[in-house]
Amino acid sequence: MQTESTRPLLSVVIPCFNEAGTILDLIERVRQAPVASKQLIVVDDGSSDGTRELLKGLSAPDLTVLLHERNKGKGAALATGFAAAVGQICIVQDADLEYDPNEYPLVIGPIVEGKADVVFGSRFQGAAPHRVVYFWHRMGNGFLTLMSNMLTDLNLTDMETCYKAFRTEIIQSIPIREKRFGFEPEITAKVAKRRCRIYEVGISYYGRTYDEGKKIGWKDGVRAVWCILKYNLWAR
Repeated sequence: MQTESTRPLLSVVIPCFNEAGTILDLIERVRQAPVASKQLIVVDDGSSDGTRELLKGLSAPDLTVLLHERNKGKGAALATGFAAAVGQICIVQDADLEYDPNEYPLVIGPIVEGKADVVFGSRFQGAAPHRVVYFWHRMGNGFLTLMSNMLTDLNLTDMETCYKAFRTEIIQSIPIREKRFGFEPEITAKVAKRRCRIYEVGISYYGRTYDEGKKIGWKDGVRAVWCILKYNLWAR
């Protein structure tokens, strides 16, 4: 049984789908991240490219591997991962290499210091390096963040960021309904409604192209608009 003194500081929840080319490297980078005690939770969301076989070959005390028999979506994988978390803080880590685990102390810092319940890592703040990729993705992100801010009354710069950290008891108390990328506006609306103490910190970003495996598309943007309206205006 975990006690407060024996719980790891950080549970890193890693949803993955067809990431055979990056998952092992990513796991090693997470292990090397400068946080003393970590739990790694990898949720394979029905991969068909060999990712599952790679994960089944791993065994370590700090690693939990959970398998979805079919692809359900990022939100569903995160819900599975959050339920298995035992750390004091949870952070989301995509299975690609767009976000740098070395920045965990920066992202979880306001929670560790007792100032925040939730922290967003913004790709559009600060002086850290950012790969230059898609103009229309940036415009779409800005529109979705603005729309979300108008309804939550927050002043985030990057609602759609992967790097979101939570006090574990908070994220485990919030039911996640969205199965795909609608998780981002859903969770933003829900932590705002709960009046959580929300901080934002600037992070680096090493974005990849569609040829390199990027998966989010315009249909996910349309769904995000619906989720912003649904979870801010209509959902109880």
